[in-house]
Order: sequence, then C-alpha cells, then structure tokens
Amino acid sequence: MSDTPSPAPAGTPACGGPLAGLRVLDFGRYIAGPFCATLLADMGADVIRVERRDGSEDRYVQPIVPGAAPGEGGEGSMFLQMNRNKKSITLDPMHDAGREVVQRLVTTADVVVANLPPATLTRMGLDLDSLRAVRDDVILTTVSGFGRGGPDSEKTGFDGVFQAMSGAAYLSGFGDAPVKSYAAWVDFGTAAFAALGTMAALMERGKSGKGQMVEGALLGTALTYFNFHLIEQQLRGTDRVASGNRSQYAGPADSIRTKDGWIFVQVLGTPLFKRWARLMGEEHWLEDARFKDDLARGDHGEILSKRTAEWAAQRTTEEALAELEAARIPAGPVLKPADVLTHRHVNEAGFFTPVEFPGMPEPAPVTGFPVRMTESDVGIRMRPPLLGEHTDDVLASLGYSADEIAALRDAGAI
Repeated sequence: MSDTPSPAPAGTPACGGPLAGLRVLDFGRYIAGPFCATLLADMGADVIRVERRDGSEDRYVQPIVPGAAPGEGGEGSMFLQMNRNKKSITLDPMHDAGREVVQRLVTTADVVVANLPPATLTRMGLDLDSLRAVRDDVILTTVSGFGRGGPDSEKTGFDGVFQAMSGAAYLSGFGDAPVKSYAAWVDFGTAAFAALGTMAALMERGKSGKGQMVEGALLGTALTYFNFHLIEQQLRGTDRVASGNRSQYAGPADSIRTKDGWIFVQVLGTPLFKRWARLMGEEHWLEDARFKDDLARGDHGEILSKRTAEWAAQRTTEEALAELEAARIPAGPVLKPADVLTHRHVNEAGFFTPVEFPGMPEPAPVTGFPVRMTESDVGIRMRPPLLGEHTDDVLASLGYSADEIAALRDAGAI
C-alpha cells in the first residue's frame, strides 16, 4: 500500500497529471456523476464538488459511524470512494445569490458534471444554453436514467432498475427469481463512459475551440454491457433462462465447491478445453460430439460442471487452484469481502490506497485510478473533503470578500 494521502492546500493545482490546469464543477449525485468527476480528478483536474448546505444524499450512504455528524464519522463508504481528490463547497443554486455564485464558478470551469434531470438542470441554470451564456466553450457532461427521445425520458431510476430492464437480472440467479448484482456496474460503467466522452470533448475543443454537451444514460450503459446476449436473442431466438453461475455458451465455466471453500473456473475456447480434459483425465471427451465446440459445451455445461466439482471435492481451494494454474486454466478463489481486504496479491499489487478521514476509526481502503500510466501522474492525492471545507477559499478566489462570503452564508446561499 502507498502512503496515506493528505489534503493539499485549497486553491493549489491538483497535480501534474494529464488534466492539470483544467477545472471541473461536480454537481453530481450518488455514483454516475460523482465518479465521472473522480476519474477526471485522478488525472489531475481541479474538481470542486458542489453540495447542498446540509450535504448531498450520497455523502451519507452506508455511514461508517451510524448517527454521527459530518466530519465525525457520519460520512459513508460511497462518499469516501467517490470524492477523493476533490474540494467541497456548499451552495444553493436555486437561491438568487447562489445563482450568481454558480455563474462566477462557470467562468472558471472547463467542464460541468451534473447527473440531474433536464428540467432540474434548467431550473439550476446548468443546462447547456445557460452555461454557454457564461462561457461559450464549456463542456457539460450529464447523465440521465433513461436517455432522451423516448416516453420514459423524464423518469427517474437507479442502477438496479437498469440491470432489470437490460435483461441482465432475468438471466442472473437460479431461475426462481431475478437477481441483480451487488456491484453497481451500471452506475460505474456510465461514469466511465461519461469520463471518456468528456476527454473526447476536451480533445475536440482543443481543435475547434468549441464546447459541447456529453450525455450518458444508465439504460444505454446497461444495454451496452448486455448487448451481445441481446444480439443472440434477436438473431437466434434462444430464449435463454437463468442457470446460476454456469455459463450457457462455454464450459466448464461455473462456481465449484472445494474441500474448504469455493473457486470459479472459466474454460473458454477449444485449447483451454483440451487442457481441462487432460487435467480431469477425460481426454476421450475431446472426441465426444456433446463437447465439440463452446456452444455445445455450454449446452451440456451441467455435465462439465459436475465433473469439475467431483475433481475439486478431493482438493482444498489452494490445491485446486495450483493444479488449474499449472494447466494454465483461468480460475480464482471466491472471496468474502473480508478476505479480499487481506488477499496477498490485491495488497502487494497496490490496488488499495489507505485514505484517512476525520472521525473514521482507521484509514479507508480506497481503490485508486483503475488504469496505470507510465508517463502520467494519476491516482489519489487528497482525501475526500469535509462538507463545505473549501467554500471560503474557492469563493475568495472568485473575488468575494470575507464580508460578502459571510453575507452569503447568513442569507442561506452557501
């Protein structure tokens, strides 16, 4: 693990990363918007998180110390992940004086991130036309649930809704009831796509001098991740149903019980199947028509999973994984969350950075920027901010005097 990051002084450049010198205003909520801004912050952008006076909802999701106040452990694990490398100001954009603050902020901003409904963006003065009236080359990055153009465009929705609507939940589980993933892959995928689109928009602005709007949609992300299954459905009419952890288009690919735990084995392609057959002592299955290709092996996956389970039942997890690795067959242990945190490879590879935060009992294990770069400074440099920690410094940098800042606070604008 790397050293615990400490906060840099307010108003200083984030780092020498590839986006150093760019300013991002983060009006996001929950995951898709805030994590998009986090990825930009990890690459060096100066990101200002704009929150309500009592804190945005996502500051308190899964609180570490339930019932505690902000700064005393009341912040949640979601906030600790989503908001490293950011400054925080409190602001009411609906307040008349708050609108003026927004406009001054926008004059300094290259990107505005706001995963809010279109009507809300307009009321807050964060729609593209309003932003362009202040800075004509600004980039607005937005995320909605359903995307524009259909009858559901104004509806609200969270990650699980779109796991369900994409077909993914229907094909997960064991067929008795749909199952959503515990991981919010729709939200995180949308954040990544939105960050990618923002980077492309910045490149375009560098050539044309023009800003633009970058739009992501949770439903679009879910459909993208699940698309090849939908293509198969349309072109083959397969009408697949849930089959637990067992793959329906290759095999063996399943969760397998060992003498002391579980492993996941994933055989895809004939070369891997040949290695598996030799390891299992079932080389004659290489001539069996039931296993002639991936699709046939998926159709008869129960047989392959059963044979793998018989083999694994005679071995510990460590023994089974060692033999599978010797045969170069992809496999790994099924870990409990507590086991993930102590896993040797996870820690020695440096996937977690310990991040301290006021009121927390110990540093939080936060995953850093998910891509490593040999020539760029990316990663975690600052802990997440306390609520409104940088309000005075940011407003002072915009030209507000101490008396004006106090008046804004008394008026309820900040």
